[in-house]
Amino acid sequence: MALVYQPVMQLSGILVSLLGWVLSCLTTYLPQWKNLNLELNELEIWTMGLWQACVVQEEGGMQCKDFDSFLALPPELRISRILMFFSNGSGLLGLLLSGFGLDCLKIAERQQEQKKRLLLFGGMLFWISGITAIVPVSWVAHSTVQEFWDENIPDIVPRWDFGEALFVGWLAGFCLILGGSLLNCTICSTEVHPSSVHYAVAEQQDQCQRLETETRP
Repeated sequence: MALVYQPVMQLSGILVSLLGWVLSCLTTYLPQWKNLNLELNELEIWTMGLWQACVVQEEGGMQCKDFDSFLALPPELRISRILMFFSNGSGLLGLLLSGFGLDCLKIAERQQEQKKRLLLFGGMLFWISGITAIVPVSWVAHSTVQEFWDENIPDIVPRWDFGEALFVGWLAGFCLILGGSLLNCTICSTEVHPSSVHYAVAEQQDQCQRLETETRP
């Protein structure tokens, strides 16, 4: 059973991690980290991301403007840029390492110990990538909640709300952590060596031959 399920779990871990990495890259460049609805003009929706601010108009589409200065950004957005870049880089490195460590890959079939180490390092990199994707998204969400319920801000001032990119980032972090866990579970699972499998098959064939000879008249 281990020989059957181990490659399936490895491929599942790689695919889930790949999905998480793609979502992490998408989160980095989406401009919908924060949304702002203006009560005076309901036809316009302002959005803010890590790189630009946009205004979505019902008739004119979307118009975006890049931020002029990195230092002029709020602290949570500055740190989020760095962490999301680190998440994307560690996720890409994890995909490369764990890809070469798959059992279904015929490269270095006799070097099983090295392939296990590649899977282990790849799974750990996926964990790091997932955590570094969840932290900036959660930080921006926390600051948004604090600003939304700040009593010092007058009620007539519009408040920022959660953007779609935050939910995509949470999903990306969860997928990366789940994919890394699946890969590490395949390393910790009980291994069945091919020699023992051949021995079990040969023993079963001997038992069948004995039964046949005993049942013959």
